[in-house]
Amino acid sequence: MKVKVRLFALYRELAGESELEIEVKAATTAHLWDVLRKRYPRLGKQSPLMAVNGEFAQGDEKLKGGDEVAFLPPFSGGASGVRLTTEPLEAQAIADSLMEEAHGALVVFQGVVRRWTEGRRVLHLEYEAYEPMAGRKLEEIRREMKERWGVDSALHHRLGRLEVGEVSLVVAVVAPHRQEAFAACQHAVDRIKETVPIWKKEVFTDGEVWAGPQD
Repeated sequence: MKVKVRLFALYRELAGESELEIEVKAATTAHLWDVLRKRYPRLGKQSPLMAVNGEFAQGDEKLKGGDEVAFLPPFSGGASGVRLTTEPLEAQAIADSLMEEAHGALVVFQGVVRRWTEGRRVLHLEYEAYEPMAGRKLEEIRREMKERWGVDSALHHRLGRLEVGEVSLVVAVVAPHRQEAFAACQHAVDRIKETVPIWKKEVFTDGEVWAGPQD
């Protein structure tokens, strides 16, 4: 049977491929990763996160013909509520789209490209995403925020190349009271870093690296 494989960020660069079809016999996600490691030795002994048809794989899942399997490096970490875009983010416009008379609190977080990382001078960043899955995961976070704190929110993330000083992430939260808005905003930023398949390459004057643990 044939399955479609997608590789992102560091894995894409190590393999030199972003999408490919592989012919395998009765396979599991772990078996498929072993096949890839033999084909592309530069992948080394890394243990990736995996997604099957846009959902995180739970353990060593069995595959069927036509499945799309994505191998995901560690994460770097919408007025649509959710949006992935290569266009500049306007925090004020995003916040204005949420405000209503019932809201007494507005909290906005902006992630900004900084000049220095651990003493290394940053030239620019490059963001990459598994977009169908990333959009769904962002929407899940918005639902979590609504169910837990009763807030409305917008989660917008830039992709592509960003220069120093540009905004990479805007999380805007509105609520009747400040406590809920602050708590929900903190939760959203943490969950985006943990669960949304978006990766960040930092390009320095003396090299480059994908954010996150690497061999």
